[in-house]
Amino acid sequence: MSPRVERVVTSGIFSLDGQDFEVDNNVWIIGDDSDVIIVDAAHDAEAILAAVGDRRVRAIVCTHAHNDHVNAARALVAATSAAVCLHPADAMLWDAVNDGVPFTELADGDRWEVAGVVLEAIHTPGHSPGGICLYAPDLGVVLTGDTLFAGGPGATGRSFSDFPTILESIRERLLTLPPDTRVLTGHGDETTIGAEAADYDAWVARGH
Repeated sequence: MSPRVERVVTSGIFSLDGQDFEVDNNVWIIGDDSDVIIVDAAHDAEAILAAVGDRRVRAIVCTHAHNDHVNAARALVAATSAAVCLHPADAMLWDAVNDGVPFTELADGDRWEVAGVVLEAIHTPGHSPGGICLYAPDLGVVLTGDTLFAGGPGATGRSFSDFPTILESIRERLLTLPPDTRVLTGHGDETTIGAEAADYDAWVARGH
């Protein structure tokens, strides 16, 4: 079977700076009928494991460590024995949710291979210091977590975030990808690099 990308939508609470928000998260499963990589560990380990089925989980890669992207990690690690991969700049956010659960530090340019395709980590700070995106050129997709959505950058009005930084990350690291690259986001609908590039100047003018 050829490699494919599957989406599982899970629901729960995003908590930061003393505020709680109900959110729906996209969890992405990349692989084939034998092996997969899970991108983000959001809310509902049982739903994620049901989608994985009897396939081997090669890794659990987290785009960042806000609680709504990592709060199912402990259960997923226990069920699969797979390593969680996370940028170390988000360690303080990880420890607030998963203290005592180890993770494998990833760096810009790290690669994972599954089902004959390569996923490459692109460090895109701004929404959080350790935010990353995963680019799979063979599939024509980039998984952007909360860095880039249909309609603009991820939120930066909270602790450990910065609007000029996320703009630079998007401009220098994402908008340089082919325009027809599908953008698979951490929440909501997908978009393309070309569609979002057209609005970049509007985001700068908006200022948030």
